[in-house]
Amino acid sequence: MLTVLITIIHVIVCLFIIIVVLLQSGQSADIAAAFGGAGSQTAFGPRGATTVLSKATTWAAVIFMLTSISLSVFASRSSHATGSVLSNTKGTTKSAPAPTNQPSPNPTTPTPQK
Repeated sequence: MLTVLITIIHVIVCLFIIIVVLLQSGQSADIAAAFGGAGSQTAFGPRGATTVLSKATTWAAVIFMLTSISLSVFASRSSHATGSVLSNTKGTTKSAPAPTNQPSPNPTTPTPQK
């Protein structure tokens, strides 16, 4: 039950991150930056006040990482209890290779040399 709840939260946070990132404008995204303007001279663009969208992105990323880690821990614990992922699959039986009609070379007869 807890895994289902965390998975639902994880999916909602994923969708929220997608929406928030698409709503944000890029740093130095004006036309001057495309032609070598002063805003493009810094490594990461001009530093401004932190907006609500950037704070929301940060918190959503933290929640995303926490849900990812918790889901991986739950998955590893459940796999130890039930065994391997492949333990429930039907195994294929290995058969001997099909015989070929070609005669095998006899190691006692010498090969003719040219």
